[in-house]
Amino acid sequence: MWLDFLKLVTLYLLIFCVLRLLGKSLFSQWTPYDFVTIVFLGYLAFIAIDIDGFFSAIIGILIIGFVYLVVSRLSLIQPFDRYIVGEATILIKHGKIIEKNLKRSRYSLTELLSSIRIAGSPDIKDIDYALLEPNGQISIIKNRDITPVTPRQLNIETEYKGLPIAVVIQGRVQKRNLKSIDKDEDWLMKELRFKGYKSLDGIYYAYVNDQTHSLTVDTVE
Repeated sequence: MWLDFLKLVTLYLLIFCVLRLLGKSLFSQWTPYDFVTIVFLGYLAFIAIDIDGFFSAIIGILIIGFVYLVVSRLSLIQPFDRYIVGEATILIKHGKIIEKNLKRSRYSLTELLSSIRIAGSPDIKDIDYALLEPNGQISIIKNRDITPVTPRQLNIETEYKGLPIAVVIQGRVQKRNLKSIDKDEDWLMKELRFKGYKSLDGIYYAYVNDQTHSLTVDTVE
């Protein structure tokens, strides 16, 4: 039995290594061959493990959970984080595509062009940096001359309008959220009655502005 559990850990680590070698593009958007690869990796791993019985399954789950915790802790330590999590890769620098980084990341030009279009930057010349993050997402830093001007740059003071805090969701009071704004259920019911609601029935969503403490109610049509 313990030999099977050793196989389980080995296959877990092996699949992890294979996925890291396949590149970060695997996690950004799945192509048909990405999907087939993942399915076959999982299938081959499962048929190689002989887990017999409910008790063995529980032990296997606990072992995988333990391995996961170990790997996640190692990912917080240098230099292990570089190999476990990975690093950002520059794909575009000052309006020019870094072809060698594309090849090393196994990220196609078609995928890159698609990603920058989705990000609202179809022209490569308008991009200062485009980085492929460890999670497979593309981060884009546009050139300064096309970046929208912010109120801070114009020395304009802006008023904080507050954050909407959900206090009722599908007829249920969100007690933690009420506590976060130093309010309780009695205050909430009082505000609801003031707006003409005698109970929580029919209230699909209600929120309170954390700045003004004004209550807004949405009902189900």
